[in-house]
Amino acid sequence: QVQLMESGGGSVEPGGSLRLSCAASGITSDDTYYLAWFRQVPGKQREGVACIYTEAGGIMYADSVKGRFTISQDLVQKTLIYLDMTHLAPEDSGMYYCAAAPWRRAMRVGRLREEAYDDWGQGTQVIVSS
Repeated sequence: QVQLMESGGGSVEPGGSLRLSCAASGITSDDTYYLAWFRQVPGKQREGVACIYTEAGGIMYADSVKGRFTISQDLVQKTLIYLDMTHLAPEDSGMYYCAAAPWRRAMRVGRLREEAYDDWGQGTQVIVSS
């Protein structure tokens, strides 16, 4: 089982930026996973935002965040990922979750589909408001 810990959420004004971090543990050197960011607002389904392959590459974004959000991987610790969010808008507010899925399952089910992911962090809140 993969353990995930998010950090970096907070409140920001529209147009501002935030960086989220996710540290994954329990992934061995023989494992290959997709790590992804999802977000959820009350009353709505969890939405896949971005994902990255632990062996580098495989980056995918939701259309709603393309050009504004960037997912990246730490150069030394490949199971530490980031989500740099710029030009934030109120509709970007929500609870942001980090998730992990074995790469074969992610490719089969869909890399930004919630059903592909079994392991989830506790989430970090992002509030975009003036």
